[in-house]
Amino acid sequence: MREVGIDITDQTPELLEYATAESSDVIVTMGCGDACPVFPGKRYEDWKLDDPAGKGVDAVRPIRDEIRGRVEKLLTDLNLATRPRHTPQRPPA
Repeated sequence: MREVGIDITDQTPELLEYATAESSDVIVTMGCGDACPVFPGKRYEDWKLDDPAGKGVDAVRPIRDEIRGRVEKLLTDLNLATRPRHTPQRPPA
């Protein structure tokens, strides 16, 4: 992650807290399957990715890049979904 300018040295995985899930629009999971809690009315994305644990940097780079691409696509999708639709006004006749 340092290669792409992101410092995660003080980050650790955390369980998804109920309050966080409740206030979220989209919940992204990475292969937890039936073990994931379900919050009705939420949009779910389950990203099937290789587990980077214990792998060397050469094996982790493609996983990192895949996650980046998916996050960028999700942000674009969310922006398009929430952008106010502008209806052009017709000039007076």
